[in-house]
Amino acid sequence: MATIGLDKLYYSKITENASGEETYATPVQLAKAIEADIAIELLEAILYADDGADTTIKEFKSGTLTLGIDDIGVQAAQDLTGATLDSNGVLVSTGEDEPNPVAIGFRAKTAKGRYRYFWLYRVKFGIPGANLKTRGDSIEFSTPSIEGTITRRNKADSASKHPWKVEVTEGGTGVTSSVITSWFTAVYEPTYTQVNNGGNV
Repeated sequence: MATIGLDKLYYSKITENASGEETYATPVQLAKAIEADIAIELLEAILYADDGADTTIKEFKSGTLTLGIDDIGVQAAQDLTGATLDSNGVLVSTGEDEPNPVAIGFRAKTAKGRYRYFWLYRVKFGIPGANLKTRGDSIEFSTPSIEGTITRRNKADSASKHPWKVEVTEGGTGVTSSVITSWFTAVYEPTYTQVNNGGNV
């Protein structure tokens, strides 16, 4: 379904237990969203038999999320990139900074006027890029971008799988209003009415 807008960009800090399983903090707004570009890399294997392709398997490996935003605030910079604030209120980025993975949520308006909602469960960002330019005869906005690596989460869901993304369109079949209204109050946790052999039915 075609989309014509993007807003409500949130992130949720991740706490990991000894096994690396994630617990998500209450989501907070990251910035005003300009663009979100998701590129996915798949693992692919093809079994050849009788001189032809017999079985093909494609699985999610990782992805890249590139966000164009209006600004990255001091708190978000610390939470996402590992930068620190010194005693004079100056944001300091060092070679020893270790970015922390976060969950990223946002929504996109569809051409039919409804919104599609997303959560990416585990994104590890790098250092934000900047495009600075002196002012000329016309006004041009320069906005930061930040790129992160998307991976599946370590914590298994109730179907014993490790999701990397969830998405839902408001008004879709079986979608309750509570799912939509609570989307940004907590990172969505998949639920299944029945689980069979590691899958939902």
